[in-house]
Amino acid sequence: MVIYRILQNSPLGPEDVIRLANASEQALKTIGVKERNDPRSKMIAKKIIEIGQTSLKDPVQICIRAVEALGLPKR
Repeated sequence: MVIYRILQNSPLGPEDVIRLANASEQALKTIGVKERNDPRSKMIAKKIIEIGQTSLKDPVQICIRAVEALGLPKR
């Protein structure tokens, strides 16, 4: 998954990485991305990480906010 590659050298703990990976996976499902090489995967991962650095911690809420912020159509 793209988000793991981006977070590979991150100072985040394992729980945070899992939380962001879950949010990313849910966001990809929400917009209907099945191919992980899809350019939207990286775009979603970056937005998830950005939102995950705020006080928002719930993966579902991070997912929703990322999809809305990027203006991606839901499927």
